[in-house]
Amino acid sequence: MSRRKTAKKRLLKPDPLYNSYIVSMMTMRIIKHGKKNLARRIIYKTLEIIKNRYSSDPLHILEKAVRNATPIVEIKARRVGGSTYQVPLEVRANRGTNLAIRWITKFSKAKTGKTMPTKLANEVVNAANNTGNSIRKKDETHRMAEANKAFAYYRH
Repeated sequence: MSRRKTAKKRLLKPDPLYNSYIVSMMTMRIIKHGKKNLARRIIYKTLEIIKNRYSSDPLHILEKAVRNATPIVEIKARRVGGSTYQVPLEVRANRGTNLAIRWITKFSKAKTGKTMPTKLANEVVNAANNTGNSIRKKDETHRMAEANKAFAYYRH
């Protein structure tokens, strides 16, 4: 982290096909070795699978999945005196969306077998239905924050 000046917030362009910011954020999470076209193809194939399987708007299902997986609170380690406390903090909207997308892509990558679009589609549908690993991670984060609520006065 630079001590001189804060990093500028980069503006993200919506993706060309769906004109959605969430799809472009998802693309940036999946991208490997600078191959954006391949990442886009994976996302579009995922949305196509969702559309064929559920015959409804795949963008709506994706947005619902991200909304369901977005955490409200998170914990950060804060060192006070000689000991470290897990301090619960409220999550800003942009960071919450980023965390949700990160968890959805992480858990879909971790699954074995099948192709990436299929794994990603399964994880997105599970998150939209309030099940799956990304929802479990969100609940775990909330439980940790609830357990450490006593240290909330170390917030600053």
